[in-house]
Amino acid sequence: MVENNRLMREWNESVESWASFVREGKDYYREEMNNPAFFSLIGNVRGKHVLDLACGEGYNTRILAKKGAKVVGVDFSEKMIELATQMEKKERLGISYYVSDAADLNEISSDHFDLVTCFMAIMDIEPYGDAISEVTRVLKRNGRFIFSIIHPCFDFIFPIIAEWKDEEGRGNASEKKALHLEVKRYFGICRCEVLWDMKRIAKPFKTTSFHRTLTDYFQALFENGLLVRRLVEPKPTTRGATKYPSLRKHTKIPQSIIIETIKR
Repeated sequence: MVENNRLMREWNESVESWASFVREGKDYYREEMNNPAFFSLIGNVRGKHVLDLACGEGYNTRILAKKGAKVVGVDFSEKMIELATQMEKKERLGISYYVSDAADLNEISSDHFDLVTCFMAIMDIEPYGDAISEVTRVLKRNGRFIFSIIHPCFDFIFPIIAEWKDEEGRGNASEKKALHLEVKRYFGICRCEVLWDMKRIAKPFKTTSFHRTLTDYFQALFENGLLVRRLVEPKPTTRGATKYPSLRKHTKIPQSIIIETIKR
């Protein structure tokens, strides 16, 4: 509980910077790589009951609602949900938001949703197994759980796991000079402080994330009766790779992975 409160406090403190980052189109990894692949895999959601897990300030939640889904968004950050709720009052998309721990969705009924989504957040949830268990509980039979994470095999967010290097082999290469990725370690679970200090961030902030292997994630899915159906490793859009040089390296090495599962 103490750990969860600390993680929650980190995101509460980051809320203003995070909101401007995503709402002003500065998160081009989302806009030009991860979201296009994510929503392509999701497909038609019109009339579907959808839970957006760890929804943050509701950016993707609103996209789901605009596509015709009946959406509930949950996040453990009160400040994030406050911002999401404020936007809902303006746009009136019919979204219901709750402050809720992903590992204990006590406000949500069992066997209710056709689809649960979680965009780039499971790796930030320490009790990920409990969160996946809760996802299974709230899904209808044959319901889908689609989530994206930083690709564990190329987890350059964690310098002890992997590191971008320039043509002379120097580590911590800038985005423009990054030539190849050196993977130092893969096996084992570890936690790491993530510093959000890019120039496009209004005010730098820190969060905590967790490196896990694909085996760790797939075992949790298996134990909860979720069958993996499809897997996608997104590449930048042509427009994104042209406009943003830092995305070009991901035409060779994936930054993320999207996994679609189904409840049997």
